[in-house]
Formats: sequence, structure tokens, C-alpha cells
Amino acid sequence: MSEELTLTTQYLSFTLAEETFAVDVAKVREILEYKAVTKVPRTPEFMCGVINLRGSVVPVIDMRMKFGIEARERTVDTCIIVLEVAFEGETTVIGALADSVKEVLELEPEQIEPAPRIGTRLDTDFISGMGKYNDHFIIILSIDKVFAPDELTAVDAVAGPAAA
Repeated sequence: MSEELTLTTQYLSFTLAEETFAVDVAKVREILEYKAVTKVPRTPEFMCGVINLRGSVVPVIDMRMKFGIEARERTVDTCIIVLEVAFEGETTVIGALADSVKEVLELEPEQIEPAPRIGTRLDTDFISGMGKYNDHFIIILSIDKVFAPDELTAVDAVAGPAAA
């Protein structure tokens, strides 16, 4: 007897400013309360620094700055989403600073619209789709495409030497 496969995907939703974003839960390692981040000199502006996660150096990215959203003070809801990002055939672990985590939600394929095409000058390849959930749009990120290769090289460079 064959089992019926479901195309439902689970996403972790989080907020930046007034917008809701989501990533595939398969990419999420864990969610941490915000803790002090050690600033690393001469890193990209969107990089907050690094944290020690059970003996491993994990770079932390400010997702607000990465997406050009105005910075704001940290709150009790501010958290670090630890993600696994595929880069050059390997997995890089990064922390993504978010305003808050909302929930894990399940979306059927018919609840997801294709990413918007906004002319040729604006790169929206990092958006895998627009989820419709409770009459709201959720921007579904293709987390492997959020960072340009040169940005991930910079992130890797910070984690590599610091871990040695």
C-alpha cells in the first residue's frame, strides 16, 4: 500500500518591522533569546558580530539592515534564529536577528503565489513566494539566496578564524 505524499510545507514565521517573513523549518536549527553579540571589526554593515553557541562561533546577521529596514532598539521579543545556509556545497550556520518569532505554519502549494517580478533592476530571487495566511501576505524567503556569494564569503571568514 503506497502512502500519499503531501506537498504541505512548514514555515517558521518571524517579523521585521511590520512585515511577516517565513523560512522553511528544515533550515532552522534553533531559536535563541537575544544575547550579547561580539562585534567583529571590518565586517559588512549588516553583520552584528558573532555569538558563542555551545563552543561554535556563529555569525549574526541583522536582517533589518540586510533588507534596508530602519534599525530599532532591541526588545524582549528580539531573537536570533539559527539557520543552516547552503554555500558552495557546504552548510554554513548563521544567526538571523529578527524582531520576533511568530509561529510555525503550514502552507499548501495553492496558498503560495510566485515571487513578484518588479522589473529587471530589482533582484527578488531571494523570495521563493508570497504565502497567503489568515488574509495576510507572508514573504517566504529562499534563505540560501538571501546573501550574495561575496557576503557569505565574508561571513565564513569571520566564523572560520574565530573558531580556530
